[in-house]
Amino acid sequence: MRKILIVDDEEKIRELIRMNLELAGYECEEAEDGEQAVIKLKEFNPDLALLDIMLPKKNGYEIAEDFINADVPVIFLTAKDSVMDKVKGLKLGAEDYIVKPFESMELLARIEVVLRRRGKESDEFEYKNVKINFSTREVFVNGAPVEMTAQEFALLEVLIKNKNLALSREKLLESAWGYDYYGDTRTVDMHIQRLRKKLNWEDVIVTVFKYGYRLEIN
Repeated sequence: MRKILIVDDEEKIRELIRMNLELAGYECEEAEDGEQAVIKLKEFNPDLALLDIMLPKKNGYEIAEDFINADVPVIFLTAKDSVMDKVKGLKLGAEDYIVKPFESMELLARIEVVLRRRGKESDEFEYKNVKINFSTREVFVNGAPVEMTAQEFALLEVLIKNKNLALSREKLLESAWGYDYYGDTRTVDMHIQRLRKKLNWEDVIVTVFKYGYRLEIN
């Protein structure tokens, strides 16, 4: 299980981020100021750190070097949205810079990209009798290969990367088909039914009433 340190002086923001990350399968620790973050860096040994910039005692810019020197990738999460702030953060060696407010889905995607780029994220996913390799785009059920269209695999990947999060049909359409797709949300329903049947995941891909779907991983 990958470990993420959440550093922010606002408790409600930390709690919200932690809830979404833990639902997605990450182990999390929190720090409310820069000095505490440096201590947690040594004690928790995270795989990635989410740093706010405007922190008590030591700000995010000041402590970023400690994390980067320890080979822990950093993503800045901050309300500071000027170009100069972004440039400063990236020049310090941060992997990414996300401006508040942001969507949980976007944060999860950015974390995944960074961990994969740093070789800290697995290219495989396994649950119950299903095994998926994202690099080779292969799917196996009970060890036997299952044929997937490109669009079915794209939808499956979005569901897995956002496991335990409720995703609207519109969001699934946007993420798996793209902004320039002109179909309607019934396309999502049809592909969900195909995935359920091929993977025998009727009880895993759950319908969220009048909203969309959730990949429910216990």
